[in-house]
Amino acid sequence: MPDIESGSPAPRSHPFKAATMHKHDWLILLLLLVIEAILLMIELFRRLVIEDMLTDMNYPPLKTNSVLFWAVPILAIVLPFIVFLIYYFTCGDVHDFRPAILGVISSVALTAMITDALKDTVGRPRPDLFCRSFPDGIGVFDPMMKDVICHGDKAVIKEGYKSFPSGHTSWSFAGLSYLSWYLAGKIRVFDRWSHIAKLCIIHFPLLLVAFVAISRVDDYWHHCQDVFAGALLGSVVAAFCYLQFFPYPNDMNGNRTSVIRNGVHSSAQRVNSSHPQQPQVRSFIHGMK
Repeated sequence: MPDIESGSPAPRSHPFKAATMHKHDWLILLLLLVIEAILLMIELFRRLVIEDMLTDMNYPPLKTNSVLFWAVPILAIVLPFIVFLIYYFTCGDVHDFRPAILGVISSVALTAMITDALKDTVGRPRPDLFCRSFPDGIGVFDPMMKDVICHGDKAVIKEGYKSFPSGHTSWSFAGLSYLSWYLAGKIRVFDRWSHIAKLCIIHFPLLLVAFVAISRVDDYWHHCQDVFAGALLGSVVAAFCYLQFFPYPNDMNGNRTSVIRNGVHSSAQRVNSSHPQQPQVRSFIHGMK
């Protein structure tokens, strides 16, 4: 791929063609999805739950999710994807589109794998475990270990031991925190021009994900610690994935990405602080100044 001169408009190319570059990265993501599928099928560790512990696990049974499962990928992947498309069609920067989508998918996939690995190994009961284990309301316990002897639906009971960490929360934070990082770089939030509107824009995805996190506690599907752990996990993975492809948002090149030049991975558009903004970037953030 030829070098891109600093200050010149990024060449316009088909975004989906650019997204197919670096096939080895996509193969790794496919491997992560396979591992995720295995984690969903294997038998998980079930923590000992004695009768006295059920006092904190006797909440209303299987309350309807305020944020349905299918809505999480829409928030975590589809919404950022739409933003990336808008930026591409606005600025025509094909070298931004590919790492943007690769980064957000990597963030969500890694978070999903880690989340389910923790769920399977920790085996923490959900707040509604009693109603999952004893649909008839009559508790049965092992006379020796005092552990619960569940006689409810096996799939429902298995899901009842997947409280830590919150999957809804970790997935949502992985995608929407990534989006906040991305927007912060593109609209130059840290340019010290004191635009409150910019702060509102980058905090909007975080507001959405905060609603998802709070709903998990309100619906009695998770304990507060589960939600906090999921938020921390998703945020950390999102930060690492973003910085894998983009500079820090406060960097002068925070609105740029990395490109492959003749097989060498180098930073695109390395300019000093006195260099004028690229035309396509000015067109994207002109309304913010």
